[in-house]
Amino acid sequence: MSVSNEVRIGEPAPALSIELQDQDGCKTRLEQARGRNVVLYFYPRDDTPGCTLESKEFAALEGQFRAFDCELFGVSPDSVASHRQFASKHRLTFRLLSDPQGELAQAFAVWSGGRVARATFVLDRELRVRRALREVNPRGHAQQVLDFVRSMIESHRMLGG
Repeated sequence: MSVSNEVRIGEPAPALSIELQDQDGCKTRLEQARGRNVVLYFYPRDDTPGCTLESKEFAALEGQFRAFDCELFGVSPDSVASHRQFASKHRLTFRLLSDPQGELAQAFAVWSGGRVARATFVLDRELRVRRALREVNPRGHAQQVLDFVRSMIESHRMLGG
């Protein structure tokens, strides 16, 4: 699978209509976020050290993401029940999407051998891919993504958007 053919900067995000459940069992599709900016981060597993660190850092910055009208979604193949426990244990209030078959992960070319690679995608209000970050180091990653979202919003405002 060629990554460059799957997810291209400036192109519409793939798989907008795939329906997944969040930690509360609510059915969610990315297309429902149209009109807001989106951070979609894929992580291998709930409650592992790197995934916990990354998720807690996103949670700590959630208010700042929301100030930029940016919705956060964490995605892993873990079950709804696992996500519910993970979110409760670490006080995560953004949505964690359960992708047990790797449908969304495959569409974003981060599924390989039944596992999800750690990666993050930033989508604009029209749900076009503005940034793809792969081989992510969990420590400091949320701040790196927030800095990009801030620059994306400021650039859009400077262009009269």
